[in-house]
Amino acid sequence: MQNVKAIDNLIRQLSKLPGIGPKTAQRLAYRILFMSEESVRQMADALIEVKETIVECEICHNLTDIQPCALCRDVFRSDDILCVLEEPKDVLSIERSGKFKGRYHVLHGSISPMENIGPKDLRIDQLVRRIETGHFKEVILATNPSVEGEATSMYIARLLKGKVDHISRLAHGLPIGGELEYADELTLGYALEGRKDF
Repeated sequence: MQNVKAIDNLIRQLSKLPGIGPKTAQRLAYRILFMSEESVRQMADALIEVKETIVECEICHNLTDIQPCALCRDVFRSDDILCVLEEPKDVLSIERSGKFKGRYHVLHGSISPMENIGPKDLRIDQLVRRIETGHFKEVILATNPSVEGEATSMYIARLLKGKVDHISRLAHGLPIGGELEYADELTLGYALEGRKDF
């Protein structure tokens, strides 16, 4: 069965989103098609609004609609500790934990030679300048536990050596509720290396 041109175009546009394959895009397109016109307009308005109003914070490079962002303006956050993250969405994850009350720095990616992404493509120069001009005592490298994330953390750790008192890495290991038999070797290895006294 051949779709109408407008539906085909919507499916094609939805397929551009990460994690959305052709079948999911088709399901979403038909779901949107049967939504009320008001709901679809609200969705379209929300898409346009984020494109027109959201920018990078001039300090931490998180996404914001004010300069500097609310997290950088927060006087109750500690200026002694800086958490380095790959993506703006990672800030939300750390904030949801409720355990971190320091400052953030978002790299907007990780070093990936396969994708032609090098240190100059990330916000690493800005990070080094913040460390050199700030009063941070610790930097937490909270990049993803992937080959690219590890390479990015090692690169940054070398750059910051001697510029900050303490450089730490997020612990890696087994998730709460996970079972050993389903854990891969790399995860188990990290869990063993990062073990704590009981």
